[in-house]
Amino acid sequence: MEQLVKTRDDAPAGFFAAEAAGLRWLSDAGGARTVRVVDVGDDRIALERVAETAPTSTSAAAFGAALAATHAAGAEAFGSPPPGWEGGIYIGRRPQPADPTPSWGAFYAAQRVEPFVPIAVAVGNLSASGAEVVARACALIADGAFDDDEPPARLHGDLWAGNVLWSGEGVVLIDPAAHGGHRETDLAMLALFGCPFLEQILAAYDRAHPLRDGWRERVPLHQLHPLAVHAAGHGPSYGRALVDAAEQTLALA
Repeated sequence: MEQLVKTRDDAPAGFFAAEAAGLRWLSDAGGARTVRVVDVGDDRIALERVAETAPTSTSAAAFGAALAATHAAGAEAFGSPPPGWEGGIYIGRRPQPADPTPSWGAFYAAQRVEPFVPIAVAVGNLSASGAEVVARACALIADGAFDDDEPPARLHGDLWAGNVLWSGEGVVLIDPAAHGGHRETDLAMLALFGCPFLEQILAAYDRAHPLRDGWRERVPLHQLHPLAVHAAGHGPSYGRALVDAAEQTLALA
């Protein structure tokens, strides 16, 4: 089996181990396929090499149904990391909390949006007035305005198109920030940067595990997390997009 080895000399403790734990937890769900972990160390992780092919509508539909199964496998709580993992988790190179929380809104505001806002302000990608808009949206979310009876889903957590590899055997997922969350968050991230055959993925997902009414209107709410992460390090355009998503979230109420 061909391998791909990722290394990072300055990796914080548990950086690659967290990735491995997330990949294995997602794989255990028996839904969407994840890249196989061959070996992991403090400064490296060895993975199976995926032979990529062109995306197809057939693979997209199969992935949508499989992703629904992954989400349905569930998690202990909102914010919970993979079972047995007690360290931090990462989205890209950025650490983020993974503290089990009873309600989704309290978790999402405090652990997925608010930690990145001061960073975005400090680097000049988010204005003080924009941060105030995001804070108002977070207060609304934390108060439970969007809480529902959805159980914690087993999320990939960083499900943008770059982490969706298309192979001859179907989609393979890489680089998770796996945790318990709301299933609409993974779907909103897929939409944020575009994904091949996205509508086929969503339609197959909805057939396998029907989505709640209004889920398309809630996409900006669930994009606050990735936009906040990108505003912290990828330029002021993401700060503006974050404020726009916060304004749309406020309008939902």
